[in-house]
Amino acid sequence: VRLLESGGGSVQDGGSLRLSCAASEDTYRTYCMGWFRQSQGKEREGLAALNTREGATQYADSVQGRFTIARDNAKRTVHLQMNSLKPEDTAMYYCAASRTAYGGFCSLVDSLYDFWGQGTQVIVSS
Repeated sequence: VRLLESGGGSVQDGGSLRLSCAASEDTYRTYCMGWFRQSQGKEREGLAALNTREGATQYADSVQGRFTIARDNAKRTVHLQMNSLKPEDTAMYYCAASRTAYGGFCSLVDSLYDFWGQGTQVIVSS
């Protein structure tokens, strides 16, 4: 089982970043891949999730319309395109995989995810 995030960095308010999560073959065969974040002093927040078999996506209200989750099956990679970034988006971002989908849709609840990457830092400055 392996999940490796990349693409974090520092950007200005309003900028964009694309995060990538490369999964091992056994991990990518799970039902759901999700992106979460955690900033200092706050609980981990689910942002976006994707059913790797059917393509259905879910987004948190806080990122709907700004962030897009997408898959590249040939590379076993899930991307998170983040646009219109704000200082409050500053956090450590994590990729996770879950063996469970609910009616084809993937949860944004972190406790339902089985495997986690090490995280990649995103800093948005004003």
